[in-house]
Amino acid sequence: MIALARKYRPKQFSDLIVQDHVAAALRGAVAGGRVAHGYLFAGPRGVGKTTAARILAMALNCERRQSSGVAGEPCGECDSCTRIWTGAANLDVVELDAASNRGVDDARDLRERAMYAASAEGRHKVYIVDEAHMLTREAWNALLKILEEPPSGVVFVFATTEPQKIAQSAAPILSRLQRFDFRRIGPHAIVERLRQVVAAERLEAADDALHLIAKSADGGMRDGLSILDQVVSFGSGPVTADRVRDVLGLIPDDVYGQLLRVVAERDSAGVFPLVERLVNGGADLGEFVTGAGEVLRAVLMANLGGKPEGFTEAMQALIERYRSPLPPPDVVRLLAVLTELEPQLRASGNARLGVELLLLRWAMMARTVELQAVIEALGAGKGDTGKGKGDPAPLLRDPRPPAPFPIPHSPAVPPEKGPLNLDRLRSLWPRIVEDARRERPMLGALLPAVEPSAIDGATVAVRALDPVHAEGLERQRDSLALLIGRYVTAPVRIKLEGAGSGERSAPRPGRLTEQGVRAERLEALRARDPGLDAAVDALDLELLE
Repeated sequence: MIALARKYRPKQFSDLIVQDHVAAALRGAVAGGRVAHGYLFAGPRGVGKTTAARILAMALNCERRQSSGVAGEPCGECDSCTRIWTGAANLDVVELDAASNRGVDDARDLRERAMYAASAEGRHKVYIVDEAHMLTREAWNALLKILEEPPSGVVFVFATTEPQKIAQSAAPILSRLQRFDFRRIGPHAIVERLRQVVAAERLEAADDALHLIAKSADGGMRDGLSILDQVVSFGSGPVTADRVRDVLGLIPDDVYGQLLRVVAERDSAGVFPLVERLVNGGADLGEFVTGAGEVLRAVLMANLGGKPEGFTEAMQALIERYRSPLPPPDVVRLLAVLTELEPQLRASGNARLGVELLLLRWAMMARTVELQAVIEALGAGKGDTGKGKGDPAPLLRDPRPPAPFPIPHSPAVPPEKGPLNLDRLRSLWPRIVEDARRERPMLGALLPAVEPSAIDGATVAVRALDPVHAEGLERQRDSLALLIGRYVTAPVRIKLEGAGSGERSAPRPGRLTEQGVRAERLEALRARDPGLDAAVDALDLELLE
């Protein structure tokens, strides 16, 4: 039984998939009698390089070339075409594998054989050298002369997946060859060709199964046909997506669905059962990470109006389901983390731990909030800009934390401004706490555990009850000064005392870093825009560029 990849190998230039630019050029060269003496076919594996070389040899030696229909195309049916297409012994067409015939002696033998004429008048001698990048520098030097002054009717075709190696070891050769770059074949073209083969073989195959095969083929038509052959041989009955996964050891769609749920719902605890399932199933964790990146990219594309390709219907449904919970800014940040960690994951000796840390970072990552929504929510809370717009989204609400100890009721009518002294400030403190809770929730959460301790001129000393509150209050110092300033006649400054607020030596200036420059730029942006500054403080947001 002939393998599908061989049985359905193209017989004419018009049958080459995706390589129309190559087919048109070679067909025209044969039809016009302008065939070059040397060609370099470069491109990924399985995209038709050796096949195109055979078709060229068939076209040059076809017995019915003048009456085959389309000018420059081989008939594909005559004895000469059949022998070349099947790779049978042929005096005029010789195929060599440079991986096993790479030395200078092999090149000299090839050069000497090329000096002999073809077997009959009007025929061409065609030498197809596969894996040409494996030839040594000495072998290329031995071929250089014959490529400069080739005998009449001799054509060399060099096929390679790594043309850069030829450029490094034998750069002068490239100027003596016509180069054609073969393209990677897209999943749509592979699926369409697989459908034709399935119909010709009278097989049954689900579309999801063909899409999985096309994705696994990674741009190679030969690989796609080989995988189909392998899956068909695996069992009887229709070719299903589950059978393809079993044969190729692919990770099921529902695993990626579980991943999307964990990230969207920020379920950190769900990371460990997910990775445990992968490990117990014998999955390749590197393949899982690659697939996770592809799925997140598909979610991003769907959010931006694109249509992800190459996924099964079940995976398409999962992408659509999690499109809204994972907006584009968040997905971009998730992919940025993956790009940052992927080299470390591949080099790590503990792949499981690396994958768990990646997923935990994804699940714990803070979500972005649109600035306009923040400003509208603040306005709605104050009863001005949000009038008539309904309640702000729950995401933007900062729940009021319970007070560590009761706060006395503050008078409804705000007192007039007066002198700054400790007794007056202590009597006003409950009102200041209420003001902070209403207007600056983060500061309001700290003040119940803070009390004024002394006043020295325009400086108000406050004492925090624990180091955590002192550290938070340090960042809210200016906001507290503004709130106190409402009730006194002159501006005040805040001095911290108590736990965690001891005197500290001035830090030594550090080196200017990219993070430092970015932080200074964001601080300047907050200073220029009071609305933005208020939104960031009120909701404790992380400001992104």
